[in-house]
Amino acid sequence: MRRGAHAAPETPPAHRFAGALIVAGLLLYAVFAPHSIAGAWIGLSFAALGWLARTLLTRRTGLRRTPFDLPLWLFVGWTLLSSLLSPETRLSLSKMTSVSTFLVFYLAQATLTRRLAVLLAGVLIASGVAGALWGMGEVIAGRGVVVEAIAPESPFAGGAQGLRKGDAVWRVGQTRVASVAEIDEAIRRTPAGTRPALHVITQGEHVVREGPIVTEAIKSAAAPSGLQGTERTHRFRASGWTRHYQTFAEILQVLAQLALGFTLARVARRRTLRRIELPAAAFLLLATGLALTAMRTVLVAFAVGACVIAWRAVAGRARVAVSLAIVVVLSLGALAVWRTRATGALRLQDDSSTLRRAVAQRALERIPAHPLFGHGMDAVNLHWQEWGFPGDETIHTHSTVVQLAFDRGLPALIFWLWLLLVFWLTLTRAEKLWRETDDAGVHGLVLGALGALAGFLASSLVNYNFGDSEVALLIWWLMGAVVVSISDDESVAGLRG
Repeated sequence: MRRGAHAAPETPPAHRFAGALIVAGLLLYAVFAPHSIAGAWIGLSFAALGWLARTLLTRRTGLRRTPFDLPLWLFVGWTLLSSLLSPETRLSLSKMTSVSTFLVFYLAQATLTRRLAVLLAGVLIASGVAGALWGMGEVIAGRGVVVEAIAPESPFAGGAQGLRKGDAVWRVGQTRVASVAEIDEAIRRTPAGTRPALHVITQGEHVVREGPIVTEAIKSAAAPSGLQGTERTHRFRASGWTRHYQTFAEILQVLAQLALGFTLARVARRRTLRRIELPAAAFLLLATGLALTAMRTVLVAFAVGACVIAWRAVAGRARVAVSLAIVVVLSLGALAVWRTRATGALRLQDDSSTLRRAVAQRALERIPAHPLFGHGMDAVNLHWQEWGFPGDETIHTHSTVVQLAFDRGLPALIFWLWLLLVFWLTLTRAEKLWRETDDAGVHGLVLGALGALAGFLASSLVNYNFGDSEVALLIWWLMGAVVVSISDDESVAGLRG
């Protein structure tokens, strides 16, 4: 260094540690987001601690004023007011912890850079691919053990807990099982006087039933379960490393759109065609994993989002190729539905479709009774039959639109739609800004996010996907990443070649 030259000030160790904690936490989130809500929250907690430390050290939060703020805070505020006025105030207020996922939007916009956002999107995709591959392998290898016979002295005899020949038991309590011996061992490890949850696959559907009361006599028997069976079932809906194929499907839908966005952003820049193999392969694997979940509505939503991306990004043969890929995935999904789900599922004439329509219709009928503040989040759980809902089991309405209006009132639904409209307009603006630049990474991210939002919106009409914390966290994260992508429009314009 020349004498008299000024060296750049060295970053203090505390600042470096805070920054490293942020990055490490966000990477942990990206790794666990497709599989574990607990792991995702741990990663976000580390990132939040790093953000807090950095804020205290630098006295700068990194937050920006955005068009999202007003509809977002009106939505959250109205939700809180609805909970306070709920007929089951304590129950509704306890649900506010899940509403707090919106804070991830602020965490993301305060801690992300464009480069880091692209990196994390890549990690999310890679982690999702790993889960999809596991799901495919499990469908091939089989899951649980098919019940071939039930001994007369079995605690499951006489149809107790709804267990029948032909059903497959794959989990007892928190223990996954793949043989009758493992079921017996799981029962022996269950404390006497308790009922282990029994996870069963029946006619391709996952159900959770309350197991028999475990006694010392049952535990000491030579064969505590009294079940017989040697075969695994291959007739089930893939769920990766999770237990919830609905949530897994929604996550894969979002990640598949991101992978497609990265692919077509490179296709649009012909000089980078040699670099499309990885994102294209990830897209196909994620889409295949989604098809194996046999989620009819999410598959249609996937097609909607993929079409939005293709029609904005490419033309000609590339667009035809994407269309063919969509047709193949939908066909594979239809095969999975036919193979794993109840008779009539493809024609929406199965019991699941009938029940969903009945619940949604009853919720719509009750909205006029409480149009402003709704019935209160989760209050229906204590008033299910009193409010005229069908059956004995409480479920949600399988529609984000209906659920928000029913739980929180029509104003909350309006604020939510306003927020998503702002998200859509911001995404289209970001995609136009980055389309003419050389940066395929950021353009792929915002292009994929646009398709992900389109798919999320389509699915939300007939699924309560906003009620899944894993899905909500990912949408809030994407929202923050998009804010970062256009945080300085002039710098984006300067990248145009």
